Amino acid sequence: MTGAVTDAMTDFVIDVHDLRKRFGARTVVDGLTLQVAQGEVCGFLGANGSGKTTTIRMLCGLLKPDGGSGTCLGLDILRDAAAIRRQIGYMTQRFSYYDDLTVTENLQLVAGVYEMANADAAVRDLIARMELGGYADMLAGNLSGGWKQRLALAACVLHRPRLLLLDEPTAGVDVKARREFWDLIRDMAGEGLTVLVSTHYMDEAERCNRIVYLANGRIVVEGDALVIARRSSLVTYDAEGEGVDEAARRIRGMPGVEAAAVFGRALHVAGTDRPALERSIRAFGELRWREVEPRLEDVFIHQLTAKAEAP
Repeated sequence: MTGAVTDAMTDFVIDVHDLRKRFGARTVVDGLTLQVAQGEVCGFLGANGSGKTTTIRMLCGLLKPDGGSGTCLGLDILRDAAAIRRQIGYMTQRFSYYDDLTVTENLQLVAGVYEMANADAAVRDLIARMELGGYADMLAGNLSGGWKQRLALAACVLHRPRLLLLDEPTAGVDVKARREFWDLIRDMAGEGLTVLVSTHYMDEAERCNRIVYLANGRIVVEGDALVIARRSSLVTYDAEGEGVDEAARRIRGMPGVEAAAVFGRALHVAGTDRPALERSIRAFGELRWREVEPRLEDVFIHQLTAKAEAP
Protein backbone atom coordinates (compact mmCIF):
# COMPACT_ATOMS: atom_id res chain seq x y z
CA MET A 1 0.00 0.00 0.00
CA THR A 2 1.02 3.57 -0.53
CA GLY A 3 2.01 5.81 2.36
CA ALA A 4 -1.21 7.81 2.03
CA VAL A 5 -3.28 4.68 2.47
CA THR A 6 -1.20 3.40 5.38
CA ASP A 7 -1.61 6.67 7.25
CA ALA A 8 -5.38 6.36 6.97
CA MET A 9 -5.77 2.72 7.97
CA THR A 10 -7.62 3.66 11.15
CA ASP A 11 -10.15 5.68 9.14
CA PHE A 12 -12.17 3.11 7.22
CA VAL A 13 -14.53 4.57 4.63
CA ILE A 14 -16.09 1.11 4.20
CA ASP A 15 -16.33 -1.12 7.27
CA VAL A 16 -18.89 -3.93 6.89
CA HIS A 17 -19.17 -7.32 8.55
CA ASP A 18 -20.90 -10.59 7.65
CA LEU A 19 -23.01 -9.08 4.84
CA ARG A 20 -25.55 -11.49 3.38
CA LYS A 21 -28.00 -11.24 0.50
CA ARG A 22 -30.32 -13.82 -0.99
CA PHE A 23 -32.55 -13.74 -4.03
CA GLY A 24 -35.09 -16.50 -3.52
CA ALA A 25 -33.25 -19.70 -2.72
CA ARG A 26 -29.96 -18.39 -4.07
CA THR A 27 -27.40 -16.84 -1.72
CA VAL A 28 -25.51 -14.19 -3.69
CA VAL A 29 -23.44 -12.63 -0.87
CA ASP A 30 -22.55 -15.00 1.95
CA GLY A 31 -20.92 -13.53 5.07
CA LEU A 32 -18.77 -10.88 3.40
CA THR A 33 -16.54 -8.71 5.60
CA LEU A 34 -14.70 -5.81 3.99
CA GLN A 35 -12.75 -2.75 5.13
CA VAL A 36 -11.47 -0.06 2.78
CA ALA A 37 -9.29 2.82 4.00
CA GLN A 38 -9.55 6.45 3.00
CA GLY A 39 -7.67 7.18 -0.23
CA GLU A 40 -7.40 3.49 -1.14
CA VAL A 41 -8.19 2.10 -4.58
CA CYS A 42 -9.61 -1.37 -3.91
CA GLY A 43 -10.26 -3.72 -6.81
CA PHE A 44 -13.13 -6.20 -6.81
CA LEU A 45 -12.49 -9.33 -8.89
CA GLY A 46 -14.57 -12.40 -9.50
CA ALA A 47 -16.54 -14.26 -12.13
CA ASN A 48 -19.99 -13.14 -13.24
CA GLY A 49 -22.42 -13.99 -10.45
CA SER A 50 -19.75 -13.91 -7.72
CA GLY A 51 -21.54 -11.14 -5.81
CA LYS A 52 -19.55 -8.03 -6.82
CA THR A 53 -22.43 -5.90 -8.09
CA THR A 54 -24.77 -6.99 -5.29
CA THR A 55 -22.16 -5.99 -2.71
CA ILE A 56 -21.65 -2.59 -4.31
CA ARG A 57 -25.40 -1.98 -4.41
CA MET A 58 -25.69 -2.84 -0.71
CA LEU A 59 -22.87 -0.46 0.14
CA CYS A 60 -24.52 2.44 -1.65
CA GLY A 61 -27.97 1.80 -0.18
CA LEU A 62 -29.69 0.51 -3.30
CA LEU A 63 -30.16 -2.97 -1.79
CA LYS A 64 -30.88 -3.84 1.81
CA PRO A 65 -28.77 -6.69 3.22
CA ASP A 66 -30.58 -9.73 4.59
CA GLY A 67 -27.93 -9.96 7.31
CA GLY A 68 -24.80 -8.30 8.58
CA SER A 69 -23.98 -4.77 9.59
CA GLY A 70 -21.49 -2.00 9.11
CA THR A 71 -20.82 1.54 8.02
CA CYS A 72 -20.09 3.39 4.83
CA LEU A 73 -18.63 6.89 5.25
CA GLY A 74 -19.29 6.48 8.96
CA LEU A 75 -23.03 6.02 8.33
CA ASP A 76 -24.98 2.88 9.14
CA ILE A 77 -25.72 0.96 5.93
CA LEU A 78 -29.08 -0.19 7.29
CA ARG A 79 -30.42 3.04 8.79
CA ASP A 80 -28.67 5.75 6.77
CA ALA A 81 -28.94 4.52 3.18
CA ALA A 82 -30.35 7.81 1.85
CA ALA A 83 -27.58 9.85 3.49
CA ILE A 84 -24.94 7.48 2.11
CA ARG A 85 -26.26 7.89 -1.43
CA ARG A 86 -25.86 11.67 -1.24
CA GLN A 87 -22.15 11.35 -0.42
CA ILE A 88 -21.00 8.75 -2.94
CA GLY A 89 -20.56 8.48 -6.67
CA TYR A 90 -21.84 5.27 -8.26
CA MET A 91 -20.99 4.39 -11.85
CA THR A 92 -22.25 1.32 -13.67
CA GLN A 93 -20.78 -0.14 -16.85
CA ARG A 94 -23.75 1.05 -18.88
CA PHE A 95 -23.86 4.74 -19.81
CA SER A 96 -26.82 6.09 -17.87
CA TYR A 97 -27.16 9.73 -18.81
CA TYR A 98 -29.24 11.49 -21.46
CA ASP A 99 -28.15 10.96 -25.06
CA ASP A 100 -30.25 13.89 -26.31
CA LEU A 101 -28.57 16.40 -23.98
CA THR A 102 -25.12 17.89 -24.48
CA VAL A 103 -22.20 17.12 -22.20
CA THR A 104 -22.71 20.44 -20.42
CA GLU A 105 -26.46 19.94 -20.10
CA ASN A 106 -26.00 16.48 -18.60
CA LEU A 107 -23.66 17.84 -15.96
CA GLN A 108 -25.92 20.81 -15.25
CA LEU A 109 -28.77 18.38 -14.69
CA VAL A 110 -26.69 16.40 -12.19
CA ALA A 111 -25.72 19.62 -10.42
CA GLY A 112 -29.40 20.49 -10.11
CA VAL A 113 -30.24 17.10 -8.62
CA TYR A 114 -27.63 17.66 -5.91
CA GLU A 115 -28.73 21.31 -5.48
CA MET A 116 -25.13 22.43 -5.80
CA ALA A 117 -24.15 26.00 -5.07
CA ASN A 118 -22.19 27.69 -7.88
CA ALA A 119 -23.27 24.89 -10.19
CA ASP A 120 -22.22 26.60 -13.43
CA ALA A 121 -18.69 27.20 -12.18
CA ALA A 122 -18.43 23.63 -10.86
CA VAL A 123 -19.54 22.25 -14.25
CA ARG A 124 -17.05 24.44 -16.14
CA ASP A 125 -14.19 23.47 -13.83
CA LEU A 126 -14.94 19.75 -14.12
CA ILE A 127 -15.27 19.89 -17.91
CA ALA A 128 -11.80 21.43 -18.00
CA ARG A 129 -10.33 18.87 -15.59
CA MET A 130 -11.80 15.93 -17.49
CA GLU A 131 -10.59 17.45 -20.79
CA LEU A 132 -14.15 17.49 -22.08
CA GLY A 133 -13.93 21.07 -23.35
CA GLY A 134 -13.89 20.06 -27.01
CA TYR A 135 -17.09 18.07 -26.48
CA ALA A 136 -18.98 20.42 -24.14
CA ASP A 137 -21.67 21.24 -26.72
CA MET A 138 -21.85 17.77 -28.28
CA LEU A 139 -24.84 15.51 -27.66
CA ALA A 140 -23.86 12.73 -25.28
CA GLY A 141 -25.31 10.16 -27.67
CA ASN A 142 -22.72 11.15 -30.29
CA LEU A 143 -19.72 10.55 -28.03
CA SER A 144 -17.48 7.51 -28.46
CA GLY A 145 -17.54 4.84 -25.78
CA GLY A 146 -14.44 6.18 -24.06
CA TRP A 147 -15.74 9.76 -23.90
CA LYS A 148 -19.13 8.55 -22.68
CA GLN A 149 -17.36 6.81 -19.80
CA ARG A 150 -15.40 9.98 -19.08
CA LEU A 151 -18.67 11.96 -18.99
CA ALA A 152 -20.20 9.33 -16.70
CA LEU A 153 -17.22 9.61 -14.36
CA ALA A 154 -17.51 13.41 -14.40
CA ALA A 155 -21.18 13.16 -13.45
CA CYS A 156 -20.31 10.82 -10.59
CA VAL A 157 -17.69 13.14 -9.05
CA LEU A 158 -19.31 16.52 -9.79
CA HIS A 159 -20.78 16.75 -6.28
CA ARG A 160 -17.37 15.89 -4.79
CA PRO A 161 -18.21 12.54 -3.19
CA ARG A 162 -15.95 10.99 -0.57
CA LEU A 163 -16.38 7.49 -2.01
CA LEU A 164 -16.55 6.32 -5.62
CA LEU A 165 -18.11 2.93 -6.44
CA LEU A 166 -17.35 1.74 -9.97
CA ASP A 167 -19.00 -1.37 -11.42
CA GLU A 168 -17.09 -2.57 -14.52
CA PRO A 169 -16.60 1.07 -15.58
CA THR A 170 -14.41 0.48 -18.64
CA ALA A 171 -16.21 -2.48 -20.20
CA GLY A 172 -16.26 -2.13 -23.97
CA VAL A 173 -13.87 0.81 -24.32
CA ASP A 174 -10.51 0.73 -26.05
CA VAL A 175 -7.15 0.32 -24.34
CA LYS A 176 -6.14 3.98 -24.65
CA ALA A 177 -9.44 5.18 -23.17
CA ARG A 178 -9.12 2.66 -20.32
CA ARG A 179 -5.63 3.87 -19.47
CA GLU A 180 -6.70 7.54 -19.51
CA PHE A 181 -9.73 6.69 -17.36
CA TRP A 182 -7.48 5.01 -14.80
CA ASP A 183 -5.07 7.93 -14.78
CA LEU A 184 -8.01 10.11 -13.71
CA ILE A 185 -8.98 7.62 -10.99
CA ARG A 186 -5.46 7.47 -9.58
CA ASP A 187 -5.18 11.27 -9.64
CA MET A 188 -8.40 11.62 -7.62
CA ALA A 189 -7.35 8.89 -5.19
CA GLY A 190 -4.15 10.83 -4.63
CA GLU A 191 -6.32 13.73 -3.48
CA GLY A 192 -8.07 11.53 -0.90
CA LEU A 193 -10.99 10.01 -2.81
CA THR A 194 -11.66 6.37 -1.89
CA VAL A 195 -12.46 4.03 -4.78
CA LEU A 196 -13.98 0.55 -4.89
CA VAL A 197 -13.94 -0.78 -8.45
CA SER A 198 -15.00 -4.09 -9.93
CA THR A 199 -13.14 -5.19 -13.05
CA HIS A 200 -12.30 -8.20 -15.18
CA TYR A 201 -9.15 -6.60 -16.61
CA MET A 202 -5.97 -7.83 -14.96
CA ASP A 203 -3.98 -4.72 -15.90
CA GLU A 204 -6.60 -2.62 -14.11
CA ALA A 205 -6.54 -4.84 -11.04
CA GLU A 206 -2.79 -4.39 -10.85
CA ARG A 207 -3.27 -0.62 -10.60
CA CYS A 208 -5.24 -1.01 -7.37
CA ASN A 209 -3.65 -0.71 -3.92
CA ARG A 210 -5.39 -3.94 -2.96
CA ILE A 211 -7.57 -6.51 -4.69
CA VAL A 212 -10.40 -8.56 -3.24
CA TYR A 213 -11.38 -11.75 -5.06
CA LEU A 214 -14.95 -13.03 -4.64
CA ALA A 215 -16.33 -16.48 -5.37
CA ASN A 216 -19.82 -17.66 -4.45
CA GLY A 217 -20.42 -14.45 -2.55
CA ARG A 218 -17.38 -14.85 -0.30
CA ILE A 219 -13.94 -13.28 -0.25
CA VAL A 220 -11.47 -16.04 -1.07
CA VAL A 221 -8.30 -13.98 -1.37
CA GLU A 222 -7.30 -10.36 -0.81
CA GLY A 223 -4.18 -8.25 -0.71
CA ASP A 224 -1.60 -6.65 -2.97
CA ALA A 225 -1.85 -8.05 -6.51
CA LEU A 226 1.83 -8.96 -6.79
CA VAL A 227 1.90 -10.56 -3.35
CA ILE A 228 -1.22 -12.61 -4.10
CA ALA A 229 0.33 -13.96 -7.28
CA ARG A 230 3.60 -14.82 -5.54
CA ARG A 231 1.90 -16.47 -2.58
CA SER A 232 -0.42 -18.61 -4.69
CA SER A 233 0.16 -22.33 -4.90
CA LEU A 234 0.56 -22.08 -8.66
CA VAL A 235 3.60 -23.32 -10.57
CA THR A 236 4.05 -21.58 -13.93
CA TYR A 237 6.34 -22.18 -16.90
CA ASP A 238 6.93 -20.41 -20.20
CA ALA A 239 8.19 -22.17 -23.32
CA GLU A 240 9.57 -20.92 -26.63
CA GLY A 241 10.30 -22.72 -29.85
CA GLU A 242 8.67 -23.97 -33.02
CA GLY A 243 5.11 -25.27 -32.79
CA VAL A 244 3.93 -23.62 -29.56
CA ASP A 245 0.35 -23.45 -30.89
CA GLU A 246 0.26 -27.19 -31.51
CA ALA A 247 1.93 -27.82 -28.16
CA ALA A 248 -0.75 -25.73 -26.43
CA ARG A 249 -3.50 -27.83 -27.96
CA ARG A 250 -1.79 -31.08 -26.96
CA ILE A 251 -0.79 -30.12 -23.41
CA ARG A 252 -4.22 -28.88 -22.32
CA GLY A 253 -5.82 -31.52 -20.15
CA MET A 254 -2.57 -33.38 -19.46
CA PRO A 255 -1.84 -34.22 -15.80
CA GLY A 256 -0.97 -31.19 -13.71
CA VAL A 257 -1.82 -28.67 -16.44
CA GLU A 258 -4.68 -26.45 -15.28
CA ALA A 259 -4.20 -23.75 -17.91
CA ALA A 260 -2.22 -23.37 -21.13
CA ALA A 261 -2.22 -20.35 -23.43
CA VAL A 262 -0.01 -18.84 -26.11
CA PHE A 263 1.15 -15.23 -25.70
CA GLY A 264 2.92 -14.07 -28.84
CA ARG A 265 5.57 -16.73 -29.47
CA ALA A 266 5.57 -18.18 -25.95
CA LEU A 267 3.48 -20.94 -24.39
CA HIS A 268 2.44 -20.29 -20.80
CA VAL A 269 1.27 -23.16 -18.58
CA ALA A 270 0.15 -23.26 -14.96
CA GLY A 271 -0.88 -25.79 -12.34
CA THR A 272 -0.71 -26.61 -8.65
CA ASP A 273 0.73 -30.14 -8.87
CA ARG A 274 4.40 -29.47 -9.59
CA PRO A 275 5.55 -33.07 -10.18
CA ALA A 276 2.66 -33.79 -12.57
CA LEU A 277 3.08 -30.49 -14.40
CA GLU A 278 6.80 -30.97 -14.87
CA ARG A 279 6.30 -34.54 -16.14
CA SER A 280 3.84 -33.21 -18.71
CA ILE A 281 6.08 -30.45 -20.00
CA ARG A 282 9.00 -32.88 -20.35
CA ALA A 283 7.00 -34.52 -23.12
CA PHE A 284 7.67 -31.36 -25.14
CA GLY A 285 11.44 -31.46 -25.03
CA GLU A 286 11.72 -29.63 -28.35
CA LEU A 287 10.60 -26.44 -26.55
CA ARG A 288 12.80 -24.31 -24.31
CA TRP A 289 11.12 -24.20 -20.87
CA ARG A 290 11.78 -21.82 -17.98
CA GLU A 291 9.93 -21.40 -14.68
CA VAL A 292 8.40 -17.95 -14.20
CA GLU A 293 6.48 -16.17 -11.46
CA PRO A 294 2.70 -16.64 -11.53
CA ARG A 295 0.66 -13.78 -12.95
CA LEU A 296 -2.48 -12.35 -11.43
CA GLU A 297 -4.31 -13.73 -14.46
CA ASP A 298 -3.10 -17.23 -13.54
CA VAL A 299 -4.62 -16.83 -10.07
CA PHE A 300 -7.87 -15.55 -11.58
CA ILE A 301 -8.17 -18.50 -13.98
CA HIS A 302 -7.25 -20.94 -11.22
CA GLN A 303 -10.05 -19.58 -9.04
CA LEU A 304 -12.53 -19.86 -11.93
CA THR A 305 -11.46 -23.45 -12.57
CA ALA A 306 -11.75 -24.37 -8.89
CA LYS A 307 -15.24 -22.84 -8.77
CA ALA A 308 -16.35 -24.77 -11.86
CA GLU A 309 -15.06 -28.06 -10.44
CA ALA A 310 -16.56 -27.55 -6.96
CA PRO A 311 -19.45 -29.92 -6.17
